[in-house]
Amino acid sequence: MEKRISASREMKATKAWHALSPQTLADELRTDLEAGLNVDEAARRRAHEGPNELPEAPPPSLLKLFISQFASFLVWVLIGAAIVSGLLEDWIDAAAILAIVFLNGVLGFVQEFRAERSLAALRKMSVATARAIREGTLQSIPARELVRGDVIVLEAGDRIPADSRLLYATNFQAQEASLTGESTPVQKQVGLLDTTEVPLADQRNMVFMGTVAVSGKARGLVVATGLGTELGRIAAMIQKAAEAERVETPLQRRLEQFGYTLLWLALGVVTVVFALGYLRGEPLVEMFLISVSLAVAAVPEGLPAVVTITLALGVTRMAKRHALIRKLPAIETLGSATVICTDKTGTLTKNEMTVTRLFVGDQSFEVTGEGYEPKGKIREIRADPKVLSTEFPSQGFDHRSDDSSLRTQYAALFPGLHQLLTAAVLCNGATVQQENGTWRIIGDPTEGALLVAAAKAGLTKAALERRAPLDREVPFDAERKMMTIIRRTEHGRMAYCKGAPDVLLKHCAARVTLDGGTESLDDEHRQLIGEANDSLAQQALRVLGVAYRSVDLPVSSDEEVERGLIFLGLFAMKDPLRPEAARAVRLCRDAGIRTVMITGDHKETAIAIARELGLHRDDGVALSGSELDGLTDEQLTQRVEHVSVYARVSAEHKLRIIQAWKRNGAIVAMTGDGVNDAPAIKAADIGVAMGMVGTDVTKEASDMVVTDDNFASIAAAVEEGRGIFDNIRKTVHFLLSCNVSEVLVMLFATLLGLPLPLLPIQILWMNLVTDGIPALALAVDPKAPDLMSQPPRRPDDRLFDRTRFLSIGGEGLMLALVALSAFSASLFLWHQSLEQARTVAFTVMVVAQLVHAFNSRSDQLSLFQLGITTNRSLIWAFLLSLGVQLAVLTIPAAAPIFKVAPLPLEDWELMAFMGLFPLAAMEVVKWLRRR
Repeated sequence: MEKRISASREMKATKAWHALSPQTLADELRTDLEAGLNVDEAARRRAHEGPNELPEAPPPSLLKLFISQFASFLVWVLIGAAIVSGLLEDWIDAAAILAIVFLNGVLGFVQEFRAERSLAALRKMSVATARAIREGTLQSIPARELVRGDVIVLEAGDRIPADSRLLYATNFQAQEASLTGESTPVQKQVGLLDTTEVPLADQRNMVFMGTVAVSGKARGLVVATGLGTELGRIAAMIQKAAEAERVETPLQRRLEQFGYTLLWLALGVVTVVFALGYLRGEPLVEMFLISVSLAVAAVPEGLPAVVTITLALGVTRMAKRHALIRKLPAIETLGSATVICTDKTGTLTKNEMTVTRLFVGDQSFEVTGEGYEPKGKIREIRADPKVLSTEFPSQGFDHRSDDSSLRTQYAALFPGLHQLLTAAVLCNGATVQQENGTWRIIGDPTEGALLVAAAKAGLTKAALERRAPLDREVPFDAERKMMTIIRRTEHGRMAYCKGAPDVLLKHCAARVTLDGGTESLDDEHRQLIGEANDSLAQQALRVLGVAYRSVDLPVSSDEEVERGLIFLGLFAMKDPLRPEAARAVRLCRDAGIRTVMITGDHKETAIAIARELGLHRDDGVALSGSELDGLTDEQLTQRVEHVSVYARVSAEHKLRIIQAWKRNGAIVAMTGDGVNDAPAIKAADIGVAMGMVGTDVTKEASDMVVTDDNFASIAAAVEEGRGIFDNIRKTVHFLLSCNVSEVLVMLFATLLGLPLPLLPIQILWMNLVTDGIPALALAVDPKAPDLMSQPPRRPDDRLFDRTRFLSIGGEGLMLALVALSAFSASLFLWHQSLEQARTVAFTVMVVAQLVHAFNSRSDQLSLFQLGITTNRSLIWAFLLSLGVQLAVLTIPAAAPIFKVAPLPLEDWELMAFMGLFPLAAMEVVKWLRRR
């Protein structure tokens, strides 16, 4: 398969099919443009080239995938601790650790098994059948049997079965957004492109596998099949990106580093305790068992479970904010993101083409309302705007209506404006309809935008077409850049035209004034219309001109129909920004996250949108796909941090951009919806797919799916990711400071020659029960208010820096001294038995650790500043753990299991005082830090 991929890529690199004439292609591919291939030749080529399909990647070995879940160093530390516990016959501890490790392995296995289906999803885009001409006969054959040299026939609604050079096309449009990022259907033509270096989105004489024919008919010559197609090339890139996919997320890297640090600290404690005990003359075997017990106590057995549960709870919270997580570590990775590379169409914009300006006579008009809902107003742009249309509630608007209320509405319009809107409706092949409360366009989005603008003034297609039925159509042609529809009206046969304003003006001899009159189109008026067109185009608006003429007199040709037109006016439209997108971009910028726009649209349009969003300043850099081709990988790596906009880019370009950012050490999130986004999404640190319009390929390659296709939801997910990491760090801080306190209690007792204050079963109880429940409650602690004003964490940062380690050590020392003080008071001041003293130390340690959970909510802020009741889960965890501990002390059956003894009243008073001491101490420390 790798050889075939390599061969196909080489073929694509050496052939510019769009730059070759059909006859040259026919000679090279040894085929007949009229009769196609014969059956025997097609069979021979299929045997040589392979089927026209994307090969499915071999399924991963389930055993290998499961074993890979245990590759983490921290997991091996835990397994080692379980083995040691077993050697010490501490079977409860050993079983608990192994159960936690196994559970985490199963969760990881299930997630990864579901995530590796990108190539399988790509294959779903293949078509079942194709219409091909073989031996002069049109045949329906399985699409997988197509070969290079086949002649295929295409119609509206067909999914293109293979990359083909067009031989014939009539009003043929293809929707290529999933492949090129072009937001509107592409008008195809058969003419020769005279240069070999043409971006994919501009190859108008080519159609590509997996895209969809929107309108018209065409015939094409198959030039590439299977892996040789553009879709196949993307499949190869996905496979390569999957092979080179990031091995670890930032969280996994930090936990790995933390595992090594923990191991060395534990070994250091073991060595010191063992050496001191041996030098003091303690029995060698006994000192070995004590040292190993301390090492086991140093390992936070519940850490992997707490991390997994924290991430799982984050999944639930993020789902409520329209972000579905497919891989648990991706939550934290998104919170670490330093760069978000985002698509424009549908993510930053609404992907609903909307008319915003009209120009009639010498007057400009503003059209309010966004999207496809026919709800808005038309206003003159002047000092005292005049509303020319009333607002139509979407739920009450009937497109079939033709009653007096609409005729009253017509009267509110200037006659010239009325004629302009009417012509736009009658020269239109789209329809607007409402389904389940949602308005949508059937057909070309640009034509749909014209219908919606007219509907805002009460002019509906159904009503107008009943009075002006279709006579015939002169379809759009890429060379003419115009289309014309002739209709039979009460005033005779009328031709309505629309197209590029500069082209349309050349066919016009007169113009309509605002009051509906007609006058000659002189040079002054042509200049005025041209200036209005240029002004609107400079605002990144797509501009269409509309004209008409009477054709009652016989005309000899289509060209004659489009001569002597009367110019009506201009429509200017755009894909409006999502209202929350600009705020989300600012939020990311305040959080130190760079947002980069990557789009298939034209450079000027992309720059204008980026400026409106605040992504691009006058000193910013924007690059097109062709300019990217002129940069080496090293040059791109040097320039990538200065570029905020990329336009007219291909799948390869997007992948190169992601790789360049990663070479600079960034944590990159990539968003997209099309097949052409999938390789970059796979290669990014965090891949984000659009849920509403995203292809299956993109979703399967992603780590996260945004269900509302909204950039604001991505920003919200970043905030959630940061909050989750912050809570994980709080949790680990709490667990470690508690474990350190247990180790230090044992270490100091050994150094001072005291009896051991805690027994193994008591340490296990604290680690798995009284520590674990508050740790889970810390995992859902409310996000800090300044979370999104902090810079992103550096990718090479450890889970804990030196300051935090010192803080953990200091807090562990404080808890240890509290427990040792209580132990010593019971044993030496009140001369109680060793069992009673251990019970006091055990309980004081439990209560002190439970109280310390409240301290761990913030390094700086007082518990009273945070609010005692803002984390109710922690309050319930405290009460539950405290209740369980009291049960251990008071239920007679528990005494022999946990080696506890009945205590007098003064011990209860001591335990209450010493247990609450850490809260008072840490409040003083935090007060000093704030100063």
